[in-house]
Amino acid sequence: MNLELLIATKNVGKIKEFKQLLADLPITLRSADEFENVIEPAETGHTFADNAILKARYYAEKTGFVALADDSGLMVEALGGAPGLFSARYAGADATNDQKIVKLLNALGQTPDSARVAGFVCSMAVADKNGKILHLAEGLCRGKIAWRAEGNHGFGYDPIFIPEGFSESFGQLSDEIKSKISHRALAVNKIIEFFRVFITP
Repeated sequence: MNLELLIATKNVGKIKEFKQLLADLPITLRSADEFENVIEPAETGHTFADNAILKARYYAEKTGFVALADDSGLMVEALGGAPGLFSARYAGADATNDQKIVKLLNALGQTPDSARVAGFVCSMAVADKNGKILHLAEGLCRGKIAWRAEGNHGFGYDPIFIPEGFSESFGQLSDEIKSKISHRALAVNKIIEFFRVFITP
């Protein structure tokens, strides 16, 4: 059985990561940007899981495909968990990745290494063609915030996030390493186990 799965995002970086992470499954991936008439829903949830569920249900109902949605963000302890749910809009709705990074680094200022603790969180939800939620998973990658951006791999806050056990940022680490340790990879691993059962004839 080959499953057509809609990745409920128009974020090119996320779509690329999903293609790599789900490459071993008999799944044909579709992306939300194929549906020009389907506008992105407002993310009104109070948690990452709320928003993942909201998006999976919305895109499944609008397109008629099984949909996989995620909501993820960076939580910095010294900033009270910010940017958190507002990671994508931290420096304004149309801000570039560089602008978001600059704002976060300025907010931390001279906060010492010991207090630059952070974590990337990712919640994922799968909805059937009718919008019923079939599965929910979460991944967490702990680390710290660097003093300056390094590397140009990945997207978002990757250049300033150094995962535990490494001295390089997500922006410097290879896709091979990230596909094993990132918050999205950890959540996807749980989703993969679900799909192995779901698509078995």
